[in-house]
Amino acid sequence: MHINDELEKKLLKQPFAEDLGRDDDYRLTAVRYAQIENAIAVLSNMKTDTSFVCHGGLSERLGIGSKGRCQNINSIWEKEIFSCIHPDDLEAKHLEELRFYHFVMSVPPEMRSDYYLHSHLRMKDSDGIYIKVLHRMFYLAYDGNGCARLALCLYNISTSDISEHLIVNSLTGETLLPEAYSCEHLLSNRECEILRLIERGYMSKEIATELFISINTVNRHRQNILMKLQATNSVEACRIAKNLKLI
Repeated sequence: MHINDELEKKLLKQPFAEDLGRDDDYRLTAVRYAQIENAIAVLSNMKTDTSFVCHGGLSERLGIGSKGRCQNINSIWEKEIFSCIHPDDLEAKHLEELRFYHFVMSVPPEMRSDYYLHSHLRMKDSDGIYIKVLHRMFYLAYDGNGCARLALCLYNISTSDISEHLIVNSLTGETLLPEAYSCEHLLSNRECEILRLIERGYMSKEIATELFISINTVNRHRQNILMKLQATNSVEACRIAKNLKLI
């Protein structure tokens, strides 16, 4: 499964609550960002698999829309925008967004809105020349089940030479490299050890023998791994862990 498919599955298959949030304020926020920063602002609703795209001056430079235009699309993927992104950067973008999703879901619910993903992309303008663009991604609204329902992506012309992907705490200014967010943050050493054995085809009884622990302990660790990785089975857990470079 490709990284973007894995990310799409995680975002769209969340156990959303029945409550319906009012999105008018968030849509207005997207419009204002596009106007004030000449940005492209994309507000995506994971529950309905739709997006609201607002075009600022950057859209005209990329040749994909006129400034001031807003449109609704039936997908959380802004494919017209993606078509401008360098293929290597697009793959990296999806990987970092997958990492970021798992990161925000691992922190206390009251802190999740403090974080956003900060990265730089090469995007092809209307003359076919790659320019550097700043991309920021925020999860704006969580429902009653703690699911990330709305995401805001902002694209601006970049004035920085920094090319790192960063997770930023907007409250403290703290930054974290997504690739540094590894096993010690998401899985315990024992859970990583068990997951490696699962990937090698070990059954729970064989893992228990190998690690000198009870089968009940193994099964408890397996359940914790599935919960932390938000995976439905061990095969999916191994695939997610490899994408996140945990094993």
